[in-house]
Amino acid sequence: MNAFDRAKMAYSSPDAPIRTMRGSEYDAFARITHRLKSADVQAKRDYADLVKALHDNRALWSVLASDVADPDNGLPLQLRQQIYALANFTNKHTSRILAGAASAETLIAINTAIMRGLRKGAVE
Repeated sequence: MNAFDRAKMAYSSPDAPIRTMRGSEYDAFARITHRLKSADVQAKRDYADLVKALHDNRALWSVLASDVADPDNGLPLQLRQQIYALANFTNKHTSRILAGAASAETLIAINTAIMRGLRKGAVE
């Protein structure tokens, strides 16, 4: 047992549910996707909120791209390549949204598909 495991045991309730990495990823996508949806609807009234949501979404995808680019990542190579390609697309599409040439609907659809995949994998 390492120090992290000991700290978790010392400071957590024994009845508290254990959060998996997949569950944490799902929650991050869910929060950001919800914000993107809300901000997209309100964009004409509160453009700054849309910019913040896009920034956070781009940051999430940057973290994922970094993670799958690591040679020690345990995911299959093809899946890692697909995630990296989605991260690149997300970055480029975000720039198009900020330039007024696209909407956030595509990013919302991508995030929703990722969430479905994370949920499906949790059930299996």
